[in-house]
Amino acid sequence: MSRPTRQIHLAAHFPGVNNTTVWSDPRSGSHIDFDSFVHFARTAERAKFDFLFLAEGLRLREQRGQIHDLDVVGRPDTFTVLAALAAVTDRLGLAGTINSTFNEPFEVARQFASLDWLSDGRAAWNVVTSWDAFTGENFRRGGFLPEEQRYERAESFLRAAWALFDSWQADDLLADKESGVFLRSPTAGSFEHKDNHFDIRGRFTVPRSPQGRPVIFQAGDSDAGREFAAAAADAIFSRHSEFDAGQAFFADVKRRLPRYGRAPEDLLVLPAASFVLGDTDAEAHEQAALVRRQQVSGATAILMLEQLWNRDLSDHDPDGPLPADDPLPGEHTIAKGRASVRMFSDRLATARQWRELAERRGLSTREVIMEVTGRHTFVGSPATVAATINRFVQEEAADGFILVPHITPAGLDTFADTVVPLLQERGVFRADYEGTTLRDHLGLVRPATDRGRP
Repeated sequence: MSRPTRQIHLAAHFPGVNNTTVWSDPRSGSHIDFDSFVHFARTAERAKFDFLFLAEGLRLREQRGQIHDLDVVGRPDTFTVLAALAAVTDRLGLAGTINSTFNEPFEVARQFASLDWLSDGRAAWNVVTSWDAFTGENFRRGGFLPEEQRYERAESFLRAAWALFDSWQADDLLADKESGVFLRSPTAGSFEHKDNHFDIRGRFTVPRSPQGRPVIFQAGDSDAGREFAAAAADAIFSRHSEFDAGQAFFADVKRRLPRYGRAPEDLLVLPAASFVLGDTDAEAHEQAALVRRQQVSGATAILMLEQLWNRDLSDHDPDGPLPADDPLPGEHTIAKGRASVRMFSDRLATARQWRELAERRGLSTREVIMEVTGRHTFVGSPATVAATINRFVQEEAADGFILVPHITPAGLDTFADTVVPLLQERGVFRADYEGTTLRDHLGLVRPATDRGRP
């Protein structure tokens, strides 16, 4: 007996701090002007995507004591952008990354509940933790927490937010033609949450929102992060966009769900994915090679090299061989606030791997960086890309993808106009929205309203 056809979920990531955007391309626009956000969101909605996703940076990254070249200075606040986009879209989900390490549950819950009301049920929260003291310096509660404590606080934070969201019942707020709005229950909005991280009580100011609670995303890839997602998230934002790695991640996360009384469809796996399209596969691969060189300029290659070598290499020739000296051990001193520096748990071992790659294939420093810092997920004609995406989903390497174009804001246009219609023809992607909320788009149930039981 054949398995039922799985429906594909698609979303769009408006890039913030990233190594994807090709700033040198004349089509590359502002990451600050609201018009860019509007164009991007309306394209995603025209293509019937599930949601738009915004990341957040709590401190500008630095390298050699200066703001990193790839950081967007002046990027508007996530909540502000999403609330504004709610007014210029009708069905597109609005997802934002908000940190659980340096914020407070009442404030974040109020903001997301408000966004859910303003958007008629389209809000989503990507719950993340912060790992470094450098970012913490921007906050009263400075420093940072060990990994296990970060996720402990994140879980506590989320449960506190749930207590706030669930403090209102569905029928607590009633409308009366003569007297206006009145409360059916005198305890409406009352909450209390106490644990090792929070001791809060009072009355929540925002009635239960159209979705009950905003959709919860999680983006951690550690064992603790996967367990947190299995226990509490509606979707997980994965970096495993290659087929074999995607299948392994998909199976690992889904097998964790039963211990929390959850079914496989209760948690969606949505890897980030980049793409390059062409009229033919050959043309697309040629274009992808050009884009890759644009993404990793000589200057960018040196900045990335410094993150491993942990020293100033501004005089190093990016078109020459890798440095002969070994990386400096110890604390990161060159790059601050860059998530990539955490990937080098053993700098010497990583340097050896890079040198072996360079020797085996005769690569320059820049070419090594191009190889080790990622490739485009989908490259080919629209027909090839549509078939590949469908294979990933049907063979359970993902439930869908969060697409990250290399041109902003118009980089999603061609995908919407060429790939999406092919997926619709296959019957694996919606021709139109069938519901009004983000939970409808994602096939997620509305949470129960039992007060005090988050």
